[in-house]
Amino acid sequence: MLLALVVIVAGLAVVLSLQPWAGAGSGGESADPSATPLPTLYPSTAPGGSPAAAPECTAASVAVTAVTDATSYAAGADPQLSLSLANISSTDCVINAGTSQQVFTITSGSDQIWTSTDCQTGAADLEVLLEAGRSVTGSSITWDRTRSSPDTCSGGREAVASGGAAYNLSVTVAGIPSGSPTQFLLQ
Repeated sequence: MLLALVVIVAGLAVVLSLQPWAGAGSGGESADPSATPLPTLYPSTAPGGSPAAAPECTAASVAVTAVTDATSYAAGADPQLSLSLANISSTDCVINAGTSQQVFTITSGSDQIWTSTDCQTGAADLEVLLEAGRSVTGSSITWDRTRSSPDTCSGGREAVASGGAAYNLSVTVAGIPSGSPTQFLLQ
């Protein structure tokens, strides 16, 4: 009996000295402080193996921003449009940020020029877990400097004015609109 107790104590001492759990992702600091985690797709898994429950994001918890890759475009350069989602709350939340929930709209004054959903195909849902205080940016889409309407999906589209013309990009994600439009110029 005493021999069994000595073996158990010795085994515990070896395990404690080796610390096999160190660096195993138990919530400690990353070995590479410059590494930034990718956005977490929902559902994530809690330590117990069950999906982590997070509330749905609301307009009060998420800031949507319309993003362009430049503020002015030379003749022949097509604007790259994207969006940024920031969780401005102190709680993680889930939002459907898929293409089925994204609407990019370009206007000039009160004239609606182009909308991403006019001829959209293959729209998909994508549930995203937005961590509190973090931002994610979506992939960009190219606007070809033409007007759109559901009637123009299979034919030629009218080119828009350039030569210094100003346009505004607004974005809506899951019914949450961007705070203010992003202005850009076409030369």
